Amino acid sequence: MHQDSRVHNAHWESPEAFSILDPQLRKLAKDPYQYASPMLSELPIDIPGIYIIGGGRQVGKSTLLKLWMKKLLDKGINPKCILYLTGELIDDHHQLVKLISQHLAEMPDAHMHYILLDEITYVTSWDKGVKYLSDAGLLDSTELVLTGSDLVIMQQARMTFPGRRGIADLADFHLYPISFYEWVKLQGSLSGVDEMIEKGEPSHQQCQQLMDLFYQYLAHGGYLAAINDIAKYDKILPATLRTYAEWVKGDVLKRHKQEHYLEEIIKALLTRYGSQLTWNALAQALSIEHPQTVADYIELLQSMDAVFIQHALLEDKLVAAPKKAKKILFTDPFIYHAIQFWITKTENPYQEQIIKSIEDPEIVSLLVETTVVNHFRRYYPTYFIKAAGEVDIAYIKDDQFWPIEIKWTTQFRSKDLKQIVKYQNAEIWGKTLSEKQVEGVPIYCLPWMLLQLRARG
Repeated sequence: MHQDSRVHNAHWESPEAFSILDPQLRKLAKDPYQYASPMLSELPIDIPGIYIIGGGRQVGKSTLLKLWMKKLLDKGINPKCILYLTGELIDDHHQLVKLISQHLAEMPDAHMHYILLDEITYVTSWDKGVKYLSDAGLLDSTELVLTGSDLVIMQQARMTFPGRRGIADLADFHLYPISFYEWVKLQGSLSGVDEMIEKGEPSHQQCQQLMDLFYQYLAHGGYLAAINDIAKYDKILPATLRTYAEWVKGDVLKRHKQEHYLEEIIKALLTRYGSQLTWNALAQALSIEHPQTVADYIELLQSMDAVFIQHALLEDKLVAAPKKAKKILFTDPFIYHAIQFWITKTENPYQEQIIKSIEDPEIVSLLVETTVVNHFRRYYPTYFIKAAGEVDIAYIKDDQFWPIEIKWTTQFRSKDLKQIVKYQNAEIWGKTLSEKQVEGVPIYCLPWMLLQLRARG
């Protein structure tokens, strides 16, 4: 094994000491908050195939792979049948084929071999290499698990490997930052969370606790690095914010884009955050001549899970309205904070930017909308409604749309609700601790509704 690979494959030397010797697991053990994704149970351990885990930067894909390796070792899998590689050290598909072929030949005979290839998109023409390995029969008794920070990786795999992915029911996975529900469970101060959801009737005190936890979520957004920063230092470190922003910038530049265009577009998104936009209108406000160039940059950011392009809904067809303006939201409050810090650097971003944003009524309303919209898109096709008025969310379930208005306020004015009241199945999620009604539309405690969102599916 090459020396560069040994550091990530300490289990070959000492499976018992893997958690101590591995750099990611060693760091994880020192963190106040440690999280095990449900994906650890969803990844099969006995079905050969090509499995893909997509997700944005810093969401924990590498750590997930290491925890899965530990799970395999705990189940008695031969350590020599498990290999971790990073795409950062593999130049192209020729080297990829040579490396995997060599390691498979050196592995002992076994029912299953496991090759975990982190950040596969670093490898030039990686899909050609994987296709060759599959067609050559080298993966017939192998679970090849690939991760990538570009969500296009999943689309490429489906097109490149038809019939080669294996027989598992689920082969594509999307790793997100931990959800609000997962944060409440991880933080641990609110007991009986699942029982409370099953009962369906939180007390006033429980809603207040959820409200406090939700404000914390608006700061860290479910990113474990930020969560642990706050636990250890009472703030999110500038280095944590900087690391994410530099990853985004680096990934964009790696795709031969221009840094000054990226910065210009990001500034425009921040100043117009939460507003409806068209590519033409954005281009006219920038030095970029062509609207398609603006679209290319923003669609690239979406493929990196940094932004979500929320389309307006064609209500009669339940699809995106292609000619209507769109809303461009960051996919997480933490990403908003990190990008804001990149554009407007301060010495103490936690106090001077993050806390101030959460205390600002206008900005916090946008962060709340960002959080809720991006939770819904994990489970459902998610749009907004643009008609006589606007509705923040229209998600598709059971062949119909369900409209939800987000109002981070305790005051609800009829003129702000002129569109939502038109729908019989409408809901308003707001800054209230108890259920209310306005013009026949129920108003719910937003953190409580967000907590139980996954149960809607």
